[in-house]
Amino acid sequence: MRRATVKRTAPLSAALAVSLAAGMLFSVGTAFAREKTGTPRVERDLYGTKATYAPQGTPDRYQKPPKGFVPVFTENVARHGSRAMTDSADGDAVLAVLREAQDKGALTGLGARLGPQVRSLLAAASALGYGNLSARGAEEHRQTALRMEQRLPTLWAGIAARHEPVVVETSGVPRTVASAEAFTGALASGEPALAGLIKAPVTDKNLLYFHKQPQNADYQAYVKGDPELAGVLKRIDGDPRTAEAAHRVVGRLFREDFAAALPPAEQVSFARALYQLYSVAPDLGVEAPDVDLTPFLVPRDAVWFAYLDDAEEFYEKGPAFRGRTITYKMAGVLLDDLLAQAGAKAAGTNGNGAVLRFTHAEEIEPLAALMGLPGSTAPAEPGRPYAYGNNPWRGAEVSPMAANIQWDLFANTPSAGKPATYLVRMLYNEKETAFKPSCKPVAKGSHFYELDELKRCLAHG
Repeated sequence: MRRATVKRTAPLSAALAVSLAAGMLFSVGTAFAREKTGTPRVERDLYGTKATYAPQGTPDRYQKPPKGFVPVFTENVARHGSRAMTDSADGDAVLAVLREAQDKGALTGLGARLGPQVRSLLAAASALGYGNLSARGAEEHRQTALRMEQRLPTLWAGIAARHEPVVVETSGVPRTVASAEAFTGALASGEPALAGLIKAPVTDKNLLYFHKQPQNADYQAYVKGDPELAGVLKRIDGDPRTAEAAHRVVGRLFREDFAAALPPAEQVSFARALYQLYSVAPDLGVEAPDVDLTPFLVPRDAVWFAYLDDAEEFYEKGPAFRGRTITYKMAGVLLDDLLAQAGAKAAGTNGNGAVLRFTHAEEIEPLAALMGLPGSTAPAEPGRPYAYGNNPWRGAEVSPMAANIQWDLFANTPSAGKPATYLVRMLYNEKETAFKPSCKPVAKGSHFYELDELKRCLAHG
């Protein structure tokens, strides 16, 4: 199935996005909401899981830990940063139709401008290497690392002073390795004494590429041929609005007779391939600075194709169907490792100062669903397919490029024979985030939780 390629593109004003997308967004139920970053949510919804990264919190607004507690450890799980598309298939498909139309003199003025843009995008991706981390992706991780240092300056100074190792783990896929290198390089630039403490990345596919491993063959079978999954995605893709959006796309690019001669299925295939390019183009903003595909897909249509991709992500990697855990139970290995690493630090059984993990959307989205993170708490009800109007799940919020979950561990000083207490604070895309309701914080409204409480409330079968 087509992967959801969703990303934030070249400049699009909030006013333009709202005015052009309002009708379609209303029809799929997306509410307009402005994020604290100032980016209209409607704009990010155009790009789904390929949305470029934007931190959702700022260090100077985070809660202070309870009196007497200091940071002693930190760990993360992060998706790789922005990247090139994995192959040229979508670009080749678009160019094939454009060539046929050109041979027949059937391109509109707008259509004649599309081919050079697509060729430039493909050339940039090929030069970088299909699937590889882009300059923008590297910068996303560098900036996240620098903000982590800003958030925990005493921790990093202490790690350097105590010569504690900084462990780095990846899936082994080149874009995760490059993301790790960008992240740790920024840490060392911010605190040079860390340079000799940052360990070389190690590959752990069972932990950070679990969706492809033999122990999850049941999940692979689900994605490949589950009848319930195939049925709901066919129903969603077959919504009449898909053909209507595709018809509008080809109608702007080709003369009327040529567009009319394209069968509806070919119109949809062309429009969805074009959307994949549209959504990935901003990932290559440095490598292809002159490429701008926003003129070729108006927001009204882009948001519909983003919804189709979000639906696939939701059912293949997210909360999916009520009563079924096949899409996210496998993330238990990653949740258990988060708890185990924090627990080992508290118990004194390892001396690591930090554990940094770099992975993929296929791991972040199931982990978010398993943990009940914001936006990932509601599976689809029977007979009521996922839609923007009935479910809060959005690819751009759950797993944009460089998405991350970070846990900071704090401890107080033991006294009068009483052992230290360990507290955890979670950041989700750098926003302080509560654990699920069954987890009780140290005080009402606090983002700090006792580690023992998390071991209890995050237990899973």
